[in-house]
Amino acid sequence: MDSDRKYRSHGYMDSDRDQSQRGRDDRPRFQGPKPPIDVTGPRLPRMVQNVTAARCWNCATTLPHGIDFKGACPKCNSDLHCCKLCAHFEPSTRFQCLKPVPVRISPKDTSNQCELFSPRVTVAREVTSSGSASPASVTQSPRSPADARAAFDNLFKK
Repeated sequence: MDSDRKYRSHGYMDSDRDQSQRGRDDRPRFQGPKPPIDVTGPRLPRMVQNVTAARCWNCATTLPHGIDFKGACPKCNSDLHCCKLCAHFEPSTRFQCLKPVPVRISPKDTSNQCELFSPRVTVAREVTSSGSASPASVTQSPRSPADARAAFDNLFKK
Protein backbone atom coordinates (compact mmCIF):
# COMPACT_ATOMS: atom_id res chain seq x y z
CA MET A 1 0.00 0.00 0.00
CA ASP A 2 1.36 3.33 -0.95
CA SER A 3 -0.74 5.49 1.42
CA ASP A 4 -1.14 5.43 5.14
CA ARG A 5 -4.92 5.02 4.96
CA LYS A 6 -6.42 1.63 5.60
CA TYR A 7 -9.25 1.93 3.06
CA ARG A 8 -9.20 3.57 -0.34
CA SER A 9 -12.65 5.11 -0.14
CA HIS A 10 -13.01 8.83 -0.65
CA GLY A 11 -13.80 10.83 2.41
CA TYR A 12 -13.12 13.91 4.42
CA MET A 13 -9.36 13.43 4.34
CA ASP A 14 -9.07 13.77 0.55
CA SER A 15 -6.97 16.53 -0.92
CA ASP A 16 -9.89 18.23 -2.69
CA ARG A 17 -11.19 19.29 0.73
CA ASP A 18 -8.85 22.26 0.77
CA GLN A 19 -10.12 23.48 -2.61
CA SER A 20 -13.80 23.31 -1.62
CA GLN A 21 -13.07 25.13 1.63
CA ARG A 22 -11.45 28.00 -0.21
CA GLY A 23 -14.35 28.24 -2.68
CA ARG A 24 -16.90 28.54 0.12
CA ASP A 25 -15.09 31.49 1.74
CA ASP A 26 -15.00 33.46 -1.53
CA ARG A 27 -18.80 33.84 -1.71
CA PRO A 28 -20.11 37.23 -0.57
CA ARG A 29 -22.02 37.09 2.69
CA PHE A 30 -25.36 38.80 3.19
CA GLN A 31 -24.96 42.01 5.13
CA GLY A 32 -27.68 43.33 7.38
CA PRO A 33 -30.18 41.94 9.83
CA LYS A 34 -31.22 38.34 9.58
CA PRO A 35 -34.76 37.95 8.24
CA PRO A 36 -37.24 36.44 10.69
CA ILE A 37 -38.11 32.78 10.33
CA ASP A 38 -41.80 33.33 11.01
CA VAL A 39 -43.21 36.44 9.37
CA THR A 40 -46.30 36.50 11.56
CA GLY A 41 -44.23 37.55 14.56
CA PRO A 42 -43.13 35.94 17.78
CA ARG A 43 -45.45 33.69 19.69
CA LEU A 44 -46.56 35.20 22.94
CA PRO A 45 -45.98 33.09 26.03
CA ARG A 46 -49.02 31.78 27.82
CA MET A 47 -48.76 33.51 31.14
CA VAL A 48 -50.19 31.66 34.08
CA GLN A 49 -51.66 33.67 36.91
CA ASN A 50 -50.27 32.95 40.36
CA VAL A 51 -52.56 32.96 43.36
CA THR A 52 -51.34 33.34 46.92
CA ALA A 53 -53.63 31.72 49.45
CA ALA A 54 -53.63 30.04 52.82
CA ARG A 55 -54.96 26.49 52.84
CA CYS A 56 -56.36 24.35 55.61
CA TRP A 57 -53.81 21.86 56.90
CA ASN A 58 -56.42 19.09 57.05
CA CYS A 59 -58.59 19.37 53.93
CA ALA A 60 -56.49 21.79 51.77
CA THR A 61 -59.46 24.10 51.23
CA THR A 62 -58.44 27.60 50.20
CA LEU A 63 -59.16 29.89 53.11
CA PRO A 64 -60.70 33.29 52.32
CA HIS A 65 -58.60 36.43 52.76
CA GLY A 66 -59.04 38.12 56.12
CA ILE A 67 -60.11 34.96 57.94
CA ASP A 68 -59.56 34.86 61.69
CA PHE A 69 -57.02 32.11 62.33
CA LYS A 70 -58.25 31.79 65.93
CA GLY A 71 -61.33 30.03 64.57
CA ALA A 72 -61.90 26.82 62.64
CA CYS A 73 -61.88 25.75 59.00
CA PRO A 74 -65.22 26.47 57.32
CA LYS A 75 -65.24 23.06 55.59
CA CYS A 76 -63.77 20.47 57.97
CA ASN A 77 -64.03 22.42 61.26
CA SER A 78 -60.39 21.77 62.21
CA ASP A 79 -58.43 24.33 64.27
CA LEU A 80 -56.54 26.91 62.23
CA HIS A 81 -54.25 28.42 64.90
CA CYS A 82 -52.12 25.29 65.17
CA CYS A 83 -48.55 24.29 64.39
CA LYS A 84 -49.43 22.37 61.23
CA LEU A 85 -50.70 25.55 59.56
CA CYS A 86 -47.78 27.70 60.76
CA ALA A 87 -45.11 28.90 58.31
CA HIS A 88 -42.40 27.95 60.84
CA PHE A 89 -43.51 24.30 61.21
CA GLU A 90 -40.73 21.90 60.17
CA PRO A 91 -40.92 18.25 61.30
CA SER A 92 -37.17 17.66 61.02
CA THR A 93 -36.07 20.36 63.48
CA ARG A 94 -35.98 20.54 67.28
CA PHE A 95 -39.49 20.86 68.71
CA GLN A 96 -40.63 20.81 65.06
CA CYS A 97 -40.33 24.60 64.75
CA LEU A 98 -37.86 26.84 62.94
CA LYS A 99 -38.16 29.51 65.63
CA PRO A 100 -36.49 29.16 69.05
CA VAL A 101 -39.33 27.70 71.12
CA PRO A 102 -38.53 27.05 74.84
CA VAL A 103 -40.82 23.99 75.15
CA ARG A 104 -42.38 21.59 72.69
CA ILE A 105 -46.00 22.30 71.81
CA SER A 106 -48.01 19.12 71.60
CA PRO A 107 -50.25 18.07 69.83
CA LYS A 108 -49.49 19.89 66.60
CA ASP A 109 -52.99 19.72 65.10
CA THR A 110 -54.98 21.42 67.86
CA SER A 111 -55.33 25.09 68.70
CA ASN A 112 -52.51 26.65 70.77
CA GLN A 113 -51.43 30.05 72.11
CA CYS A 114 -48.05 30.36 70.32
CA GLU A 115 -47.05 34.01 69.80
CA LEU A 116 -44.76 33.11 66.89
CA PHE A 117 -47.63 31.77 64.74
CA SER A 118 -47.87 33.06 61.20
CA PRO A 119 -50.11 31.28 58.67
CA ARG A 120 -48.44 29.38 55.85
CA VAL A 121 -49.24 31.01 52.51
CA THR A 122 -48.71 29.05 49.32
CA VAL A 123 -48.34 30.25 45.75
CA ALA A 124 -50.19 28.19 43.17
CA ARG A 125 -51.37 28.47 39.60
CA GLU A 126 -54.87 29.75 39.04
CA VAL A 127 -56.92 26.80 37.86
CA THR A 128 -59.99 28.63 36.64
CA SER A 129 -58.93 31.10 33.98
CA SER A 130 -61.54 32.75 31.78
CA GLY A 131 -59.93 32.03 28.40
CA SER A 132 -58.53 28.54 28.84
CA ALA A 133 -61.62 26.37 28.54
CA SER A 134 -64.26 27.01 25.94
CA PRO A 135 -67.82 25.79 26.53
CA ALA A 136 -67.61 23.48 23.51
CA SER A 137 -64.60 21.64 24.89
CA VAL A 138 -66.20 20.91 28.26
CA THR A 139 -68.13 17.66 28.22
CA GLN A 140 -71.09 17.16 30.47
CA SER A 141 -71.95 13.82 31.97
CA PRO A 142 -75.35 12.42 30.97
CA ARG A 143 -78.09 12.86 33.55
CA SER A 144 -80.14 9.81 32.60
CA PRO A 145 -79.70 6.61 30.55
CA ALA A 146 -81.77 8.15 27.75
CA ASP A 147 -79.34 11.09 27.52
CA ALA A 148 -76.40 8.71 27.34
CA ARG A 149 -78.10 6.70 24.58
CA ALA A 150 -78.92 9.88 22.64
CA ALA A 151 -75.32 11.07 22.92
CA PHE A 152 -74.11 7.68 21.64
CA ASP A 153 -76.52 7.76 18.69
CA ASN A 154 -75.41 11.32 17.82
CA LEU A 155 -71.85 10.06 17.36
CA PHE A 156 -72.83 7.88 14.41
CA LYS A 157 -75.34 10.11 12.61
CA LYS A 158 -74.58 10.92 9.01
